Amino acid sequence: MLRGRLPVTHMSSAIAPVKPSGTAGPKEVELILVKEQNGVQFTSSALVSPSGQTHPSGEERETWGKKIDFLLSVIGFAVDLANVWRFPYLCYKNGGGAFLVPYLFFMVIAGMPLFYMELALGQYNREGAAGVWKICPIFKGVGFTVILISLYVGFYYNVIIAWALFYLFSSFSGELPWINCNNTWNSPNCSDLNATLLNDTYKTTPALEYFERGVLHLHESSGIDDLGLPRWQLTSCLAVVIVVLYFSLWKGVKTSGKVVWITATMPYVVLTVLLLRGVTLPGAIDGIKAYLSVDFLRLCDAQVWIEAATQICFSLGVGFGVLIAFSSYNKFSNNCYRDAIITSSINSLTSFFSGFVIFSFLGYMSQKHNVALDKVATDGPGLVFIIYPEAIATLPGSSVWAVIFFIMLLTLGIDSAMGGMESVITGLIDEFKFLHKHRELFTLFIVVFTFLISLICVTSGGIYVFTLLDHFAAGTSILFGVLIEAIGIAWFYGVDRFSDDIQEMIGQRPGLYWRLCWKFVSPCFLLFMVVVSFATFNPPKYGSYYFPTWATMVGWCLSISSMIMVPLYAFYKFCSLPGSFCDKLAYAITPETEHHLVERGEVRQFTIHGFQGSRSSAQIRCDRPGLTNVGVFSDF
Repeated sequence: MLRGRLPVTHMSSAIAPVKPSGTAGPKEVELILVKEQNGVQFTSSALVSPSGQTHPSGEERETWGKKIDFLLSVIGFAVDLANVWRFPYLCYKNGGGAFLVPYLFFMVIAGMPLFYMELALGQYNREGAAGVWKICPIFKGVGFTVILISLYVGFYYNVIIAWALFYLFSSFSGELPWINCNNTWNSPNCSDLNATLLNDTYKTTPALEYFERGVLHLHESSGIDDLGLPRWQLTSCLAVVIVVLYFSLWKGVKTSGKVVWITATMPYVVLTVLLLRGVTLPGAIDGIKAYLSVDFLRLCDAQVWIEAATQICFSLGVGFGVLIAFSSYNKFSNNCYRDAIITSSINSLTSFFSGFVIFSFLGYMSQKHNVALDKVATDGPGLVFIIYPEAIATLPGSSVWAVIFFIMLLTLGIDSAMGGMESVITGLIDEFKFLHKHRELFTLFIVVFTFLISLICVTSGGIYVFTLLDHFAAGTSILFGVLIEAIGIAWFYGVDRFSDDIQEMIGQRPGLYWRLCWKFVSPCFLLFMVVVSFATFNPPKYGSYYFPTWATMVGWCLSISSMIMVPLYAFYKFCSLPGSFCDKLAYAITPETEHHLVERGEVRQFTIHGFQGSRSSAQIRCDRPGLTNVGVFSDF
């Protein structure tokens, strides 16, 4: 370290190691600046990590090969099939362009803050969804909650990709199999595409019968209690999907980060091509006008706001543990704030853009069948496996357009499925360290286990199991999980401390707006959504089939099985900690890196700080010599 008398207004710097020379890993150095002005010396110093990859704890971790690998992975996960089959329909149904008002409102006050929170949480702690809760051990149960949710979603989400693959194979033919009623699976009720049958409830289209009878073989099942055996065609497609997922994930982000270069970008190419074709069709402009028509009176309907809030909750992918897992492989100094703004904005813009593609074809179908647009507008799997294939079948060169469309569905589904799998794999191998050395085998175990459970969904009655899983696996439970996550970070770990962590990473402290959202707005929003999800619950049904009571109970058990991890783990953790009640409480809500302070009776005081520096206590008093009061705190 060099410090000398320097000429006026000159500055010098010296670098001194702050780690012993024998320390392994990248060296952290102290940069000292010495400035002399008018006979007075000014010094300042800063710690510099040359690689930007090392956490303050000194832990090493695999990182993304390139920054763009991470961005594409997040975008690929967040932009999924729901962007195509859910948002455009909601927009049309709820006032067209007016729907963007509540959608963008909830995006700003809840979607982006929660998205930013998860990226920062994973990047700073550099562990999966369970391991990050070393910051407040009693909340680790919520990590297992989101891991279970991601696992449950994988049971049926991979089946959607298998359907798309089946349709893709079927598209390589001179004539698409859903274009007429001359097939072995068709029923007497099937009517030709050229007939105006949408007004006739007793007739079905070839596209509908191909999906339900040709692909699913639904006519061979009487309900969820009559599933039958797995269909070998769908089982084969599902196996191909599982193999692709395994070889995309087995080496971690080094391989998955390359796969998303195709799976995350291909949908945008295909959507653009389909839009260029769609706008040339008769009736397309009418469909787009209906999509964008503004009806501000719809904003007076509370249901519109509820559906906008629900769409925000599920479209960004918060609460699945995927954002935490992906960001945990970032360099420590990565600008997660910028990433959150970019990726969440792209997700919403993609949803809006896809609406033009969908409604250009729906407008065409409406004019072709001479029916109102609301007769053909729908959402969910029916849109992409029935209505859209039916529209494509009427185009010249329909087989080519079908291949292009189902390739898009495949790529939309694969990277979202990869994200869910990565959440489970990263979350568990970070929690159980011995699995790190056996990632390939553990990944194989997870994908094979998922495949075996998914076989239930490719039976003749598998669509009923699919519907039940879709209804319960990631509904109320994921809202509950994100709520507990937000409370744990904002009210127990502390907004002020969380902001310090972010400043340590990116050199910039989150503004008052973000801290207010994390502390008050987002938790209140999520609590409202949890209450609404219970209040507006409707039993699942598929078409005209209503599920028996026992099936609904099974669905609720599935949902509760993930949510119950929060109180179960909290109870386990509290009972397993040493000492008196106050000692246990101190250990449970104090970061693991500070447990030595608890042992010495030097627990930091948990208080609530006001906006103007005032301080009010919110403490759980534990009157024992040497132990500081313990409670909940937050700073602004």
